[in-house]
Amino acid sequence: MGDMLKGRVAVVTGAGNGLGRAHAVCFAAQGARVVVNDLGTSHDGYGASRGDADRVVERIRNEGGSAVANYASVATEQGARSVIEQAVEEFGRVDILVNNAGIIRHQAVDAIVTEDWDLMVKTHLYGMMYCTRAAAGYMKKQNYGRILCTSSHIGLGFAGQAGYSTVKEGIVGFARTVAREMAGFGVTCNVLRPIAAWRGVGPELKNPRVEVHQPEDVAALATYLVSESADPINGCIFEVFHGHVGIYVEPPPLAKELTKEGRWTPEELREAIARELTAGRSRQVFPETLPDMFRMP
Repeated sequence: MGDMLKGRVAVVTGAGNGLGRAHAVCFAAQGARVVVNDLGTSHDGYGASRGDADRVVERIRNEGGSAVANYASVATEQGARSVIEQAVEEFGRVDILVNNAGIIRHQAVDAIVTEDWDLMVKTHLYGMMYCTRAAAGYMKKQNYGRILCTSSHIGLGFAGQAGYSTVKEGIVGFARTVAREMAGFGVTCNVLRPIAAWRGVGPELKNPRVEVHQPEDVAALATYLVSESADPINGCIFEVFHGHVGIYVEPPPLAKELTKEGRWTPEELREAIARELTAGRSRQVFPETLPDMFRMP
């Protein structure tokens, strides 16, 4: 057992499997008391069960830690609020919130099902907002808090994932604003773009290059970022996978620019952009957004 999070109370949503489970277990091993939230649904949002959250709580307790289970859906306002309230009722405060709960449904743009889109938005974005809103008041009063949000490289653009890309980039925008707004209250908010094998990976990605990357590879960074030691780190986006931690430039810099006195005409831009900004580009050529391990051989 470590002591990086000794005395702290952590809420981890979507903590029944994968990244959330790894975070919850690692937090508890560093002394945090943990609310393990999980609806017990499948990776694509079907069904519900208490088993996932219960198993994580049992593991934490067996390893000498302190944890309680919460089975609410953070996609509902009442459910999300109940997670934060349970932390305060059980442990007296809430110091750490990890917005990790999410689902994924694969659909081409012209085949997006409205109900699927709505559920992803409710789970990822509303769930993050509901939980953060509920926790922010407590964190302001105690002048301390750590918020960590789970984004994805898929947010940078990936065919068949318009819905998932949308919510994962929405997470980044929300977190940037929370970081700026809450900094004066002793609260930080950061983002992870993790890569780890998970139960929703299809057979096309089941290869050694992917399987070597496990949720536990991400948990160490998450634990540091929600600790007191990471107080200066706020509004940052990290890439993390097995043996690798990187930080993105914030805000993203301009690669090139065009300037002139006065207003551009469409005809001028037709010539200048092709010559100065986008020379050599094709609509079929788009920078690969996923690391090499996700590229098929």
